[in-house]
Amino acid sequence: MANVYFASDFHLKTDSAESRQREMHIIDWLDSISPDIAELYLVGDVFDFWFDYKKVIPRGFTPILSRLFELRKNNIPVYFFTGNHDLWMFDYFTKELDIPIYKNPIIKEIQGKKIYIGHGDGLGPGDHGYKMIKKLFTNPIAQKMFRWLHPDVGIGLAHYFSSKSREAQDAVQEFLGPEKEWLIQFAEQQLLTDPCDYYIFGHRHLPINYLLSNQHSRYLNLGDWITFRSYGKMQGGNVQLHFYKNEKATPYS
Repeated sequence: MANVYFASDFHLKTDSAESRQREMHIIDWLDSISPDIAELYLVGDVFDFWFDYKKVIPRGFTPILSRLFELRKNNIPVYFFTGNHDLWMFDYFTKELDIPIYKNPIIKEIQGKKIYIGHGDGLGPGDHGYKMIKKLFTNPIAQKMFRWLHPDVGIGLAHYFSSKSREAQDAVQEFLGPEKEWLIQFAEQQLLTDPCDYYIFGHRHLPINYLLSNQHSRYLNLGDWITFRSYGKMQGGNVQLHFYKNEKATPYS
């Protein structure tokens, strides 16, 4: 049976041995699921930083880009959602790899289930500081000014601030409960107006499989590949979290 896979928060970066090893784990995982994959959803922060320059391709990422190209060559649909670390992605993936880019969440029916999919940054209550910064980063004038920087300067600067942001995110590695998990609050609010069977996000860096208040819909956070190597697998209309060669890990609920 062909299955649908979801993954997020690889946080791949250039000039990093640790990231290179993580990339190899991801390649091995993609190889392992290749016999039964029907679709692949990459739900944000695949890269620790990405910027679509008009004439420059950032150094690195050849293994993952090649593997994604192979999936498309074999007619496997791949969907790419931008996260807060790779939001400066424009049309490179679409033109070179035939992979559509989604900058906002979408609702889609998959295997008979209605699913809300998005990275999750800036959704729900709280995180007001980031919401203001996101408005700046998505401003076309700010993007044009960044493009004027030499890539060695711009990418180096971006990696520094990306690492600080990721360290703050990774510092909260425990389930805070439904009252304090912003994406659970967001999903509960969505239930009131446009209920879905699943709400699938990344961003939180914590694998969570939580039954929402209607006792039917579920909020799933895909976790990350820095600590958990976690991903979602949909089979027969049911989505579960799994861990690649990380037998001790379990999702929070």
